[in-house]
Amino acid sequence: MTTRSLPVGLSALLAPLLAAALLAGCSPKYNWRDYASPDAPYRVMFPAKPSTFTREIDLDGMKVPMTMTAADVDGVTFAVGTAQAPDAARAQAAVQAMQIALVRNIDGHVTRTSSAAAAAGGDERVASDVEAEGSARGETLRLAGHFEARGKRFYQAIVIGKAKDMPAEQVDQFLSSFKPQ
Repeated sequence: MTTRSLPVGLSALLAPLLAAALLAGCSPKYNWRDYASPDAPYRVMFPAKPSTFTREIDLDGMKVPMTMTAADVDGVTFAVGTAQAPDAARAQAAVQAMQIALVRNIDGHVTRTSSAAAAAGGDERVASDVEAEGSARGETLRLAGHFEARGKRFYQAIVIGKAKDMPAEQVDQFLSSFKPQ
């Protein structure tokens, strides 16, 4: 049995190329992964390994614990927050209150909005999508978000960061992957 080896010049070229390919494959800027929440019924694709925390929030006088799951890539935050209201009407009101609070946090103004409402399986669904621009510390910030209430549960799926660091395709991939169940 004979073995064949690569010519010395070719193997010298292939080694660095293979090493570079392996390194690039191991550390992509966006490392998309499917995430199913253990706390609320939703799935989403995060661009990096997410972290989760829960804290109490106040939405126009309604104090509820909100669970946030978020990942950061180059200073851009991709996050899903969810909580449960005492009733469906207050969950729907929370959708609007979350939008207002987040736009206010970036000292911003809404540049695009759309909304929808539907009834499915006895649960009323209210959803809206918002884009806003603002600033902090001299940097232009952008917010892109999907806000939704289903029954007593409400959600926010947002991407926020410096406008120049938010590629549209990455924002779209995250927001379009968000699926409340």
